[in-house]
Amino acid sequence: MIKISWLPVALLSLVTLIQLYYYLRYFVLLAFYRKKAHEVNRENAVSIVICARDEADEIARNLPGILVQQYKSSHEVVVVNDNSNDDTKYLLEGLYRDFKQLHIVELVQEAMHIPGKKFPLSMGIKSAKHEILLLTDADCIPSSEHWLKIMQDAFVPDIEIVLGYGAYKKKKGLLNWMVRFDAFHTAIQYFSFALAGKPYMGVGRNLAYKKALFFKQKGFAAHHHIPGGDDDLFVNACATSKNTAVVIDKDAFTLSSPPNSWKEWMSQKRRHNGTGKYYKFKHKWLLGWYMITHVLFYPSLVLGFLMFDWKIILGIFSVRLLVQSIVFYRAMKKLGEKDLFPFFLLWDLWMFFYYIYFMSALWKKPKPHWS
Repeated sequence: MIKISWLPVALLSLVTLIQLYYYLRYFVLLAFYRKKAHEVNRENAVSIVICARDEADEIARNLPGILVQQYKSSHEVVVVNDNSNDDTKYLLEGLYRDFKQLHIVELVQEAMHIPGKKFPLSMGIKSAKHEILLLTDADCIPSSEHWLKIMQDAFVPDIEIVLGYGAYKKKKGLLNWMVRFDAFHTAIQYFSFALAGKPYMGVGRNLAYKKALFFKQKGFAAHHHIPGGDDDLFVNACATSKNTAVVIDKDAFTLSSPPNSWKEWMSQKRRHNGTGKYYKFKHKWLLGWYMITHVLFYPSLVLGFLMFDWKIILGIFSVRLLVQSIVFYRAMKKLGEKDLFPFFLLWDLWMFFYYIYFMSALWKKPKPHWS
């Protein structure tokens, strides 16, 4: 019969082994990723699609960076003005005078029973002239003038979806630190699983796919009643090990304006986390075990120190910490987030509370926000 003092160390050991499996089977793929050289560099015709509602200030700051992309092949920038009440319309008309590749789609009526931005995004995609669609948001700016060229170059034969990294602009303060850590933690999962042949999501701040795939999937019809999911649920439904590629290149990142308040960020996270319950079962299983073992790790660690030999417990903790630090450091370096590394252990501890707090999003009905 197992003594009660062995139970915490047995639980801690099991949880740690599962966590190490995720780090050494999946996350290490991003940490040690090396881009494969293409035999031929492609320049496909591309339509960049952006939706905006009352974001004149963001458009003024960010859209010029998209319009001046260095790209010799045919391309256009489709901006859908979704019922804006600010100066978006006049700002876009002014930009069109200097940038004829700008294609403006004006929406003056709301779509009934389709919350969020799926309807305007669908209108933008239908208006796009080219087969390859590169999506981003009005509050995003490319990290370089080569973003378009690098993202489209990933469309080698058989590739229909390309996942990019949507980073947040660096600012001072705890909120910015948390927002950027969360974006990194999400990215290490969806990039690593994609590299392992198990793609399950992408972020609309930096995502590309083929127009034919959009129509084959009947757009967002399968989840048009959900406010979010125009990026992750669409990718979850369409992505396979053979049709999905990743772009991990600092010149191909996008930079977004971070939330300005804790309330705004929490609302955004509840909305985004709420789409996870609609993922395919195999992806929910994969992500679920990572979340469960992360939540169990620190309680079992504390119980282990209280009820067992502290030297053995410290040894188990140290093994996980060593693997985690190597993987996180290299992955953060890949994604341009190396300044976050000194605080990763605090973030790891915070994730215990984070998962518990946002767990309710799995069963609560999402609110119909435009996002």
